Amino acid sequence: MRILMICTEKLPVPNIRGGAIQTYIGGVAELLSRQHSITVIGRSDPELPQEETRGGVRYLRFPSDGLLDVYMDHVIPYLAQNEETYDVIHIFNRPRLVLPVASVRPSTRIVLSMHNDMFNSMKLSREEGEAVVERVDTIITISNYIGAVICRDYPQAEPKIRTIYSGVDLGKFAPWKQSASAQRDREAIRSKHQLGNKKVILFVGRLSRNKGPHVLIRAMSSLRHSDAVLVIVGAAWYSDNRISDYIAYLKALAEKSPIPVLTTGYVQANEVHQWFCAADVFVCTSIWEEPLARVHYEAMAAGLPLVTTARGGNPEIIRNNNGVIISNPEDPEEYAGALNRLLGDAGNARQMGLHGRKLVEDHFTWSHVAGNVQEVWSEASNRPIEAVSDSTGGGEGTEGGVEG
Repeated sequence: MRILMICTEKLPVPNIRGGAIQTYIGGVAELLSRQHSITVIGRSDPELPQEETRGGVRYLRFPSDGLLDVYMDHVIPYLAQNEETYDVIHIFNRPRLVLPVASVRPSTRIVLSMHNDMFNSMKLSREEGEAVVERVDTIITISNYIGAVICRDYPQAEPKIRTIYSGVDLGKFAPWKQSASAQRDREAIRSKHQLGNKKVILFVGRLSRNKGPHVLIRAMSSLRHSDAVLVIVGAAWYSDNRISDYIAYLKALAEKSPIPVLTTGYVQANEVHQWFCAADVFVCTSIWEEPLARVHYEAMAAGLPLVTTARGGNPEIIRNNNGVIISNPEDPEEYAGALNRLLGDAGNARQMGLHGRKLVEDHFTWSHVAGNVQEVWSEASNRPIEAVSDSTGGGEGTEGGVEG
């Protein structure tokens, strides 16, 4: 089949500047290109050509300035003028793109992948949301939670919802006791940052209040393991090491912590796996209703026990004793209790990590994800053309939300 994948306007693909959606597309596109002709549209970047083919995938890039309207002003005219046909157009996380794309490709089947709640009334008008649900063949969601949120407002979407969890590269993220390269990365990182044999508690993510790292720093006051260190990997935004007010607040908290706190700033996407290799336990502190943070998959692939929160889709990843769920993510004492138990029982923590690794091997590799996506494409392409709605009008809606 001939497939067009349209990424969001925020970050380029491949994921040279990070981004969960960009990582997702990069993880599956080359695998899918072995059986299909894949074109990926994304935003332009000074370090990437406007057009190129790599790994069997054709990439087209358009200016966006990080704004969807600017992006659409380039993408839609291109699709209107370009005579190349596609069996399926797969749009990522931007329901507002669906109707403009459909208006210039009225007979093409459209699949929509949702990584965030972009259907809510602050981002999409009710009228446009209903038209989008009618027009698309399938709505892929990265968690059951996101599917449920969409169906809460649009019950008619339920037959079209399909949860496909994200994936991870098992070669890059590996338990250090089972991988020579992971062990080298662990030793190199620990040596560079004078971590020695300390018990490393790891947080990886964008540094914003709704991600909750300030609660984790406060939890260090009740940690009973003086040989521990908290490592916070991330920045306020991808590829941006500016000190926001919140990051300044985190640094002030860290200076008062009885347990050392190391903040790394932004780490390149192709280097962040080294920190997972260096860690002993991974903590996701999301306070908001997180769709399902992809860092969970990376931590599990690295053989780390998880501590995550009962928010959004995050609890869906805790299975078969691979981690602990924090019921109140704003309570430092609950984190401290969970970490004290994990760091105090290395054998149990290791078993949790091994369970997580096995879970990833069985369900969350990029091969699994690509296979599931291919099923969706095949089902869409095999439907009679009459099943494709001719609803191609569209309103402007309201842009907003956080890039996934």
